[in-house]
Amino acid sequence: MAHHHIPDEIPVRYLPRSAGASILAGGLFVVGLVAFVIRLNQDAQQAWVSYVSNWLYFTSISIGGVILAAATWITKSKWNWSVRRISQAMVAFLPISFVLLLPMLGLRGNFFPWINEMASDPLLQKKEAWLNVPFLVSRNVVGVALLFGIALYFVYLAVRPDMGLVGTTQDGDPQRRAWRQRLTQGWMGQEQEEVNSYQRMTRLAPALVLVFAVVMTIVSYDWVMGLEPHWYSTMLGPWFFMGAFWGGIASTALWSLYLRTKDKDIHNHVGLQQRHDLGKLAFAFTVFWTYLFFSQYLVIWYGKLPEEQSWIVLRSAPPWGAFSTMVVLMCFVVPFAGLIGRKPKMKPVLLGALTAEILLALWFERYGMVAPALWHEGQPIFTIWQPLIGCMFLGLYIGAIRWFLSTFPAIQIWQPMVDPESLEAEHPEGYREMMSGG
Repeated sequence: MAHHHIPDEIPVRYLPRSAGASILAGGLFVVGLVAFVIRLNQDAQQAWVSYVSNWLYFTSISIGGVILAAATWITKSKWNWSVRRISQAMVAFLPISFVLLLPMLGLRGNFFPWINEMASDPLLQKKEAWLNVPFLVSRNVVGVALLFGIALYFVYLAVRPDMGLVGTTQDGDPQRRAWRQRLTQGWMGQEQEEVNSYQRMTRLAPALVLVFAVVMTIVSYDWVMGLEPHWYSTMLGPWFFMGAFWGGIASTALWSLYLRTKDKDIHNHVGLQQRHDLGKLAFAFTVFWTYLFFSQYLVIWYGKLPEEQSWIVLRSAPPWGAFSTMVVLMCFVVPFAGLIGRKPKMKPVLLGALTAEILLALWFERYGMVAPALWHEGQPIFTIWQPLIGCMFLGLYIGAIRWFLSTFPAIQIWQPMVDPESLEAEHPEGYREMMSGG
């Protein structure tokens, strides 16, 4: 079993607040918002294609980061002790994501083709129990709110015990002081708070992962499969939510490398072990993404059923064929070849470049899930409006993550307790002596 050294005293460190970073995030948001308004007046449908695909992407990598924190909690991982809070920080974008979802729920026939075709299409009429506007709105609101709510509570439980350990380090920052007061209401003492958080997080984490899989599958059915309602694939959900998890790994790695440049202690604690393990996870899910993609493609290929082929045929024929090939190369070939060795996982510059490439590849992948279904002959398949509108989401995402890491300790100070059963399994003799008082 690998040994992971966790210091007895973990320093209280925050991402330094930066007026320049705030201006950058705000500027990106304004540019994206203006671009969205202009594009709405030019071509409303294509404006919403960019909006929806960007929402799917930034929501995916944000909830994916929280799920990484939950998954490593379930497995009682020690290697990520210094980057655990970075994964948890992704939760800061989720309330914003929920607000950004609400305008999408007002889309009707100009975005969802099944709304206009339902009355005349016998096949769609058989799916009417699922394909109807009231149920679409209600399942998205309830499902996404449930998922985000559980994620927020999970991170709250992780942050609360730290509020008793930060001492007076936050007194010079009004936001930190105010949030410490909010999060310590009903304080029961440091030891009891840590035990309560540990026990509740241990029970909650598996539920969070399961709800994540179900809700993200629903999201993929509504906002990807629903745009081509004759097509269906039971593999789309796993492909979609595991891509989100992969994005959470890559974004955690990239943020951790960024934080290393901002603080000496963070630089020292986000070391070779953390980089190596994050690199291994990024490499592993590069392969797993490809496995899910190929599993879906293989079944469609040998089944040769027209209703299963349309989605792949559209994306493999001109003009979308070259775009799809690029996505496969970026999602599989480049990160697979780049991360297969040990050195790229250890070197910050290489790991940063490759995880940034993964995140860019997933951004194109999410766009390719949505845009072809609403593309019309003669239109360009990709325009400058997609990244410009994406700036609105990027600005909010950067601002939210920076706010979280500037307000709460960037490295989790309290660490999970050791379960008695784990201690007994690893040191049976010593455990029995301890329990008998020897």
